[in-house]
Amino acid sequence: MNVQALSNIAAQVRRDIVRMVHQSQSGHPGGSLGCTDYFVALYFQIMKRNPTFTMDGIGEDLFFLSNGHISPVWYSVLARAGYFPVSELATFRKLNSRLQGHPTTHEHLPGVRIASGSLGQGLSVAIGAAHAKKLNKDPQLVFSLHGDGELQEGQIWEAAMFAAHNKVDNLISTVDYNGQQIDGPTEKVLSLGNLHAKWEAFGWDVMEINGNDMQAVVNGLEEAKSRTGKGKPVMILMHTNMGHGVDFMMGTHKWHGAAPNDEQLAAALAQLISTEKDY
Repeated sequence: MNVQALSNIAAQVRRDIVRMVHQSQSGHPGGSLGCTDYFVALYFQIMKRNPTFTMDGIGEDLFFLSNGHISPVWYSVLARAGYFPVSELATFRKLNSRLQGHPTTHEHLPGVRIASGSLGQGLSVAIGAAHAKKLNKDPQLVFSLHGDGELQEGQIWEAAMFAAHNKVDNLISTVDYNGQQIDGPTEKVLSLGNLHAKWEAFGWDVMEINGNDMQAVVNGLEEAKSRTGKGKPVMILMHTNMGHGVDFMMGTHKWHGAAPNDEQLAAALAQLISTEKDY
């Protein structure tokens, strides 16, 4: 796909996000909107994936979402990519829905391999999957996504040491570096310091990209793929704007986990072009 086609899908996904969270009056729109370009690029351009979903993922690239609260964007992209009917997005966070607030596995939703949302755990899972692929001589890659506030969890750094020590160089992890978490700016809650230097000190190959520019995201992910297989896991620090695409949601932690009312939904949708059929 060209960048314009990917951007068109991203615009529709952002419409899905605000509609889903509004409909349930529950969910996390801010980070979902900020990471939309990443998810669209990953699923429609970057990953080698099997259209027939299998849990073992042998012979295909794998993705693990660690910051599971941004499930709206993942569900929308999975549906738009054909994993399940787009109409199912209307069941988000409803009783007995497969689309729970945080992704789970017991509903057997195609595309989801682990339950996530308990922050700090996803990197360990992704490293384990990548390590298993190396042991099984499976040449495909593992991708994972994490929140920047999530890096305040100690398990992240234990996993980071393991990956570098064991040369898990078929892993591309990304941090949504928006500077916001549920209680406020990360700088005020618990400063992250120099993340680039930290990840390098832990033995990772580190790069930084603009996560709200589709061309930059595609180029960055392609560059990251070119760095695999060279003895180090790859870390992308992806600079995004929380709430990107909706002016009144941008750049503030207040939309980390808040749902728009009817008037706010209309204002948001007026800023997001419809490129495919709404669910």
